[in-house]
Amino acid sequence: MSDCGCDKAKNGLEDYLRDELAADYRAEIDEHLKGCQDCSSEAHIHTVITDVVRRTCNSEAAPADLQDRVRSALRATSH
Repeated sequence: MSDCGCDKAKNGLEDYLRDELAADYRAEIDEHLKGCQDCSSEAHIHTVITDVVRRTCNSEAAPADLQDRVRSALRATSH
């Protein structure tokens, strides 16, 4: 069974949303998101959650360990 690109897109999603990917990898994920409703929906959910947390925290950065735990939890729930 071959992957249609979802694994690669989901693995790079957080970096993609923070615009922290090399241009070629970003373009691959961008193209995948255009054609995959599941991954596109997941990207949208991540964006909404990030925006809500950012507004709620009044632009104060969460401690690095908390950010890492939240990212790990999000990755674990997306599998």
